[in-house]
Amino acid sequence: MIQKLRGKKEFTVLATVRQEHLNSGVILSIHHQENRFLELESSGQRSEIRLHYRTRGQQPHTEVFPYSLADDQWHKLSIAISASHMVLHIDCNRIYERVVEAPYMDIPEDAALWLGQRNSAHGFFKGVMQDVEMVVMPQGYISQCPDLNRTCPTCNDFHGLVQKIMELQDILAKTSSKLSRAEEKMNGLDGCYCERTCSVKGSVYREDEGWTDGCRNCTCSNGSVQCEAISCPPPQCPRGTVAAYVRGACCRECQPVCLFGGRELVEGDRKAVRDSSGRCLLFECRERTMHRVVPSEPCPELSCPESEQVALSDRCCKVCRGHDFCSEGHSCLEHSDCVNLEAGDCCVCKDGFRPLRDDNAYCEGEDRQEQTKRLWPGVNEDPASKASRAARRDAQDSRTEATAAATSGHKPKDRQDTYEHHPRKRGTEKRDDEAQPTERK
Repeated sequence: MIQKLRGKKEFTVLATVRQEHLNSGVILSIHHQENRFLELESSGQRSEIRLHYRTRGQQPHTEVFPYSLADDQWHKLSIAISASHMVLHIDCNRIYERVVEAPYMDIPEDAALWLGQRNSAHGFFKGVMQDVEMVVMPQGYISQCPDLNRTCPTCNDFHGLVQKIMELQDILAKTSSKLSRAEEKMNGLDGCYCERTCSVKGSVYREDEGWTDGCRNCTCSNGSVQCEAISCPPPQCPRGTVAAYVRGACCRECQPVCLFGGRELVEGDRKAVRDSSGRCLLFECRERTMHRVVPSEPCPELSCPESEQVALSDRCCKVCRGHDFCSEGHSCLEHSDCVNLEAGDCCVCKDGFRPLRDDNAYCEGEDRQEQTKRLWPGVNEDPASKASRAARRDAQDSRTEATAAATSGHKPKDRQDTYEHHPRKRGTEKRDDEAQPTERK
């Protein structure tokens, strides 16, 4: 209890007592040697309640309240202290309220606490005491008399409110000064031009700045992105080259070719050649010459029967029918989906989008006229849209036929054992630059 009181400015002493007639005794006492830091005494002979304590000047002080508790009746007693404000309640009635010198509560560690007497020889209280408490709050009498619960501030609360108001006035003055400076700066901005920018895929573009987004040329105009499809003129390729798509470019570019088996292959294309014994050799077009590619690992074992195995034209390892080519990597980009075919994959525009290239790798949203053409195909349809629709139809036919073949256990009719696989996926083979090509340009 002494530790709870040490250094506190606000506390309440509570007790319920029945004191014998004419008895003078101490209800509670905290003292150190001869110094009484806090002592509550009831004198039946003088009909007084006395509170002894030490002031901040280390001087002893006694506050006397004329009132008689020694009548052999039960009484509820509380003395509430808040800084220099003191209130005495008897039986939940406010009897006295005074402004006094604030108590000095820096109680030493070895101070003694006595109930019902001052010490072992003096101030004996005669009667009955119960519910003696020390509550570290200025309105502790509320726990004894709940009906007295009020929201009025104590003196200590009032002093705190005054301090807070002064702090708020200081903040208001500083804020007003900052607001004045901000208004001056705002007035200086009236003649400034605030440029609106465009944010696209994490990049910020200024007004009238242009950039290429896939197969569209875009411009930032008044904070809005304006795009139009890139028009790709047919490239005029010199002899020994052919127009082909390059990763990262929208339009075809002239690429050097290799002649192999009567076919033109561009840079990076591969071709598998199988002899009558089933032996397979793989070649790759590099720098206008077909180079032998030596596999670095053997072909993986397949989990399907041989009748369901498919030989591809750009790799030596067979795959099972229904293989997921799209998972190996594809070139389908904006608004385009990869669709697996029997021996490869292709790009198909999503619903509501039309192709910007004939391989459907880039697509853009359709306007109302384009949607009408899609609902009634063939009506004034451009070649790129026809190619997209044909690719989607072929993909669906291939999936349907593959499913039927897997169900019946037979290969589809009129299909060869070797298929052209486009686009190609690089395997785990290593190149042998010194291998001789089968055929040279």
